[in-house]
Amino acid sequence: QVQLVESGGGSVQAGVSLRLSCAASGSTFRFHAMGWFRQAPGKDREPVAAISWSGGSTNYADSVKGRFTISRDNAKRTVYLQMNSLKPEDTAVYYCAAARAITEATMITDVYDSWGQGTQVIVSS
Repeated sequence: QVQLVESGGGSVQAGVSLRLSCAASGSTFRFHAMGWFRQAPGKDREPVAAISWSGGSTNYADSVKGRFTISRDNAKRTVYLQMNSLKPEDTAVYYCAAARAITEATMITDVYDSWGQGTQVIVSS
């Protein structure tokens, strides 16, 4: 099991940037695909971004392309989500997840089997 702890959320004005971090435990972290997901009030959890085990491949939801960047530092066992030009519709709880059986940057929620507790992001206009 991979333990994941997110940090970096907060309450900000529209247009600013935030960087979320996800610290992972476990020696196999570097072999796992990693993803960021979010869940807004009253909505289903949705994929935001994913990154392959090496960091060489990434995928993004259309709603965040060009604004968000996912990256990872395998030596630090950490995944990041740089969020620029934040909009009120980005308000949600953001979750980090690991897909232990997958190495590529998948956006399929069901293959992710380890989840963090989430970090709240609130963007006001």
